[in-house]
Amino acid sequence: MPALTRLAEDEAIFRDSVYEFADREIRPLAREMDEHAKFSPELIKKLFELGVMSVEVPESYGGAGGTFFHSVLAVESLSRVDPSIGVLVDVQNTLVINAVMRWGTDEIKRKYLPKFATSLIGAYCLSEAGSGSDAFAMATRATEVNDAVKGDGFAINGRKLWITNGNEADMFIVFANVNPDAGYRGITAFIVDRGTPGFTVGKKEDKLGIRASSTCELIFEDCVVPKSQILGEVGKGYKVAIETLNEGRIGIGAQMLGLAQGALDHTIGYIKERKQFGKPIADFQGVQFQIARMAMDVETTRLLVYNSARLRDAGQPFLTEAAMCKIHSSEVAERVASMAINLYGGNGFVKEYPVEKLYRDAKIGQIYEGTSNMQLMTIAKGILS
Repeated sequence: MPALTRLAEDEAIFRDSVYEFADREIRPLAREMDEHAKFSPELIKKLFELGVMSVEVPESYGGAGGTFFHSVLAVESLSRVDPSIGVLVDVQNTLVINAVMRWGTDEIKRKYLPKFATSLIGAYCLSEAGSGSDAFAMATRATEVNDAVKGDGFAINGRKLWITNGNEADMFIVFANVNPDAGYRGITAFIVDRGTPGFTVGKKEDKLGIRASSTCELIFEDCVVPKSQILGEVGKGYKVAIETLNEGRIGIGAQMLGLAQGALDHTIGYIKERKQFGKPIADFQGVQFQIARMAMDVETTRLLVYNSARLRDAGQPFLTEAAMCKIHSSEVAERVASMAINLYGGNGFVKEYPVEKLYRDAKIGQIYEGTSNMQLMTIAKGILS
C-alpha cells in the first residue's frame, strides 16, 4: 500500500503485519468461507494468536495493550482481504471489549478480559424486528426477580435480530428495558453467557454479502441474569449503547476502507495484465482516469477514518467526524467495488474473480451500525448546533 498517510513506525509495522497475515492465511480461504457462509475455526484460533481479537485489552489482562487506532488499522488490513473477518474483529474490539472496559465492574473485567485475549468471542445485541434505526423502541423486557425458583436477578424476555457473531460468540451484551414506562431511561445492558437457561441462538440469516460472518436471531424466554452481570447501571443502558456505537461507526469506516483498498489493489493488478487492441488496458487514458478517481476516493476515506480514530484516542469530540467517515466510507466502498467490476468487464461478474464478492460485501456498510440517513442527521445536528 502506498505510504500516502503518515503513521508512527509501530503503527505502520502493525498494519503491515496484519495485512501480511491476512494475505497469507485468509486469502486462500475467503472464497470457500463465503460460499459455505462459515468461518474456518482454525483461522479464528490464529486471529487470537495474532492478538487482533483483544487489541485494546491491557497487557495486565493478557491483551495486546494497543490503542483504538490500532484496532482500526487491524480492521482495515483484514478487510482488504475479507470484510467478513474485518467485521468479526471490529465488533469484538470496538463494541464488545470497549463496552466492557468502560462500563464493566472490576469483577466483570477480571472475568472476561483475559478470555478475550485467548478464545472468547463477544456479540453486541441491540437491534430487534421493530427497532432498527429507532433502537430504543425495543420490545425486549427485563423483569426483576428474587425467588427460589427463578433466582435473583432479572428475567429477560424477547428477541434480538441481525446479531453479528451470533454463531461464534459465547458472551453477549444484551439490551433490555427494565421499566418501559420510563422509555429509553429504562434500558439496561446485561451480559449473558451462552448456555444460560432460557437463552437460545435462533435463525442464521442467509445474506447477500459478508456471508462468512454469522448474523443471527437471539431468543430469550425467562432468561435470568444475575445483577452482577449488569454492564453499567440499571436504566443507563442507552448511554452504554450510544457511546459504544459512536466508536463502532469508526470501525465500520475502517472495514469499508479496507474493502475499497482491496478492490483497488485487485483492479490495478488486473488492468496491467488485461490486454485489448494490443496493449494493457492500463495504457488507455479513460481507464487511467477511472483508477485515479478510485484512488482519490480511497485516500479521502482513509483520512476521514484515521482522523476520527485519532480524535477518539485523544479524548476529543468525534461524533460528527465518526458519522462522516461511516457514511463516506460506505459510499466509497460500493462505488469503488462497482468500478472494479466495470474494469474487469465480464470477468468481474463471475465468482472466479475477487471483486464480485467485494461488491456484495460493500452494501451492508450503508445499513448496519446506523443507516446513511441516520448519519446525515447526526452530521447536520453537529454542524448546525
